[in-house]
Amino acid sequence: MKTNEIREKYLDFFASKGCIRRPSDVLVPKDDPTVLFTPAGMNQFKEQFLGVGQLEFTKATTCQKCLRTGDISNVGVTAYHHTFFEMLGNFSFGDYFKREAIHWAWEFLTSDKWMHLPAEKLSVSVYRDENDDKNSDDEAYKIWHDEIGIPESRIEWLGEHDNFWPAGAPTDGPDGVCGPCSEIFFHPGGNHKEVEIWNLVFTQYNRVGNPPNNLKPLPAKNIDTGMGLERMAAVMQGVTSNFEIDTLRPLCEAAGNAVGVKYDFDSSEGRALRRIADHVRAVTFCVHEGVQPGNKEESSVVRQLLRRAVLEGYLLGKNETFLHTLVPAVVEVMKQPYPEIAETVETVQGVIEAEESQFLEVVDRGLEKFDECVEKARASGESQISGKDAFELHTTHGFLIEITQAMAAKHSLKVDLNSFEKLIDEFGEVSRGGKEYGVMAEGPLDAIRKTHGGTEFLGYKTITTEANIIGILAEKQLVETLEEVGHDDLVAVILDRSPFYGEAGGQVGDTGQLKGDGFTFDVTDTQRYGDLILHIGHLSEGRMEINKPVQANVVSDRRAGIRRAHSATHLLHHALHSVIGDQATQRGSKVEDDVLRFDFAHRKALASDEVNQIEDVINTRIAEGAVVETSVMNIDDARKAGAMALFGEKYPDNVRVVKMGDFSTELCGGTHLTNTGQVGLCRVISEEPVAKGVRRIIALTGPKALERVRHAEELLGELQRQLKTPQPDDLPKRIESMQIELRDLKKELAKHSARNVAGQIDELVAQAEVVDGVHVITHSPENATRESLREYVDQIRAKVPAAVILLGAEVDGKVALIAAVSKDLISRGVKAGDCVKVAAREVGGGGGGRPDMAEAGGKQPENIPQALQAGVEYFKSQLSG
Repeated sequence: MKTNEIREKYLDFFASKGCIRRPSDVLVPKDDPTVLFTPAGMNQFKEQFLGVGQLEFTKATTCQKCLRTGDISNVGVTAYHHTFFEMLGNFSFGDYFKREAIHWAWEFLTSDKWMHLPAEKLSVSVYRDENDDKNSDDEAYKIWHDEIGIPESRIEWLGEHDNFWPAGAPTDGPDGVCGPCSEIFFHPGGNHKEVEIWNLVFTQYNRVGNPPNNLKPLPAKNIDTGMGLERMAAVMQGVTSNFEIDTLRPLCEAAGNAVGVKYDFDSSEGRALRRIADHVRAVTFCVHEGVQPGNKEESSVVRQLLRRAVLEGYLLGKNETFLHTLVPAVVEVMKQPYPEIAETVETVQGVIEAEESQFLEVVDRGLEKFDECVEKARASGESQISGKDAFELHTTHGFLIEITQAMAAKHSLKVDLNSFEKLIDEFGEVSRGGKEYGVMAEGPLDAIRKTHGGTEFLGYKTITTEANIIGILAEKQLVETLEEVGHDDLVAVILDRSPFYGEAGGQVGDTGQLKGDGFTFDVTDTQRYGDLILHIGHLSEGRMEINKPVQANVVSDRRAGIRRAHSATHLLHHALHSVIGDQATQRGSKVEDDVLRFDFAHRKALASDEVNQIEDVINTRIAEGAVVETSVMNIDDARKAGAMALFGEKYPDNVRVVKMGDFSTELCGGTHLTNTGQVGLCRVISEEPVAKGVRRIIALTGPKALERVRHAEELLGELQRQLKTPQPDDLPKRIESMQIELRDLKKELAKHSARNVAGQIDELVAQAEVVDGVHVITHSPENATRESLREYVDQIRAKVPAAVILLGAEVDGKVALIAAVSKDLISRGVKAGDCVKVAAREVGGGGGGRPDMAEAGGKQPENIPQALQAGVEYFKSQLSG
């Protein structure tokens, strides 16, 4: 049975039981601070489990895209570990419970209509409380044994670290929603180990404090089940590893073709190719959702996965980029359930290829440092590279530990992994990708949502309204009153209805005032928490209390500017598609008062004529005065109508569609104009790179665009006056003539400087200290340039066969240092790069370069003498050592 067929059968089965079929949530949940990536199917249902907000359905089923990196070292090694995987789930929020969950799981697995697995090849586990047997899950045991008919020999009792969620919660916590589990195992027979294919979680308790008696029954009991799709496919297809199923085996083979190695599961290269296949699938989905490789949070995880995959290819002899060529293979096997990934193939490939190239350059640069570590280990008689050296290679030079290990093995050396891992832990580099942090914890604002529901947003139709205060949040606590005027920390006020737009979809939050009987609250920002609108700011006068009426007033001029900029953003998106093509997909935006920032997928800088064309398209649409219409419709109907959505963004079932004329239709919850002509004018002021494969346009609208035009005219007039050109058209020729004049003067100055340097060389050599036959020369020339410092070095090295040189000068208020070493001295361990680093520390700077010549900078010119002395001491220690 094919993987796609299993997925559909599972969802159809639970839909037949009354579960609402929900789409997969995004892989990178931007509105959930507890996780970097979606680690399980239950994540999108947190509010339903917590009983927060309106409950539109009481049972659901999904196939969720997930990503976890906790066991990354096991990927490709074991049969079942992945980073990216799909989790089949069915859920109940106070609806069905254990009996139905167990019976339905058994029916799906064993019924002829569904999976048709032999009942005798299945076993289960249930929870046993090893400290207090009355808390053991006898209810689940009886259902499995008495109703399903599983013999006692195939029912295993397991403790809280195996059969409780979260694992170990009764004893170790955390506090919050929790419950026992019941797992289902498939036994393939022969020498093959059983496979856990399904986990039923019965969230029936609220943990409060430490044991004993810390598990309090919930008033509404819930079901959260998960079955790994890849594992189930392996079972149904009769293979012993997930990597042999119909959606992963092709990726392994494609990886083998890309690196020039035939894939075979049992071959020595098999593990590496499996890891490449797994990681490129994960990276493809992440980049599709707009996550760029980087150094922070989820970006760092993507970079780590990508580089590990490239490393596997590198160690197999593939010393050039290849990973990006596998993206089409990922799309081919995953496009049926996730057709949207086919729309960003070119963008994803571009991002991956750029990161590959950068990483391979890092490897090349790190090889020299690695060679030094090898020499150091051999010189000290060690059989391994120290953990400290491996750590420096890893963190400073980007040389992943796996590279160090593989390269060390070629030199018959090991790596001190214990010391390395200790340093890594101290450095705090362990990623929290996929880990949960109080994932089911309830915050103070959730109490308001349970009591009052969400804030009704009125801002599409008005910027002022009467409302009631339903909550005041100060120092992360709900308070009844607020009377400290001019308090330092920001306070959030929650209303039952509001015209204030909470920051979302790239549009900034509104500002304004809340005025009531005897008090005024200045709103400096507006944010969202679920369906609550948070008015953030300071009490400027009086005393506020909850349940009191207020007049909520948005600053009208600012809102008008935001509306102009937001509507212009849609016009810009349309213009990009018109000029450079549909592949210029949106990758983020920020809309402020007559200022917009728009990020889009594109692999190269826009030409000036392309920028002009884009600006022309925007202003043509403005001049047309096209009608801007908004409507609310089902998301499926919106997509059928051609509405563009932002990849990686989470949309509700019913969405707001903004349509401009017959040229732009987008999903958007922001505030807009009623006519494109109201934008007035739009000027593009910059186009620049923001990440690999992503460009950014910044533009102005309305009065700010006009102000920009006037400012440019004023600058042009000032240039005319200063350069004494009567007409603006004469400026280019005037500037060109001045540049020629300046170039000639620089040539003359360079000749003069060279003659001046030559006159000092003999004196510097004569005064130099000689150590072991080597001239140690330092100098701090006045009125020097970086070019003249290099001239000094060249002439000294031409004059003296064996010399070490360190020069320092103040150039434009900053320190310029240059160190040089005769090439014959490098083999003695004397290196210019090491010297210049030592010297740079004295002037508050840094730098580096080749062993024979290196440069550095600094911020403290007054310390140049100390820097030169430190460099001299370094040279002497190396020469005398």
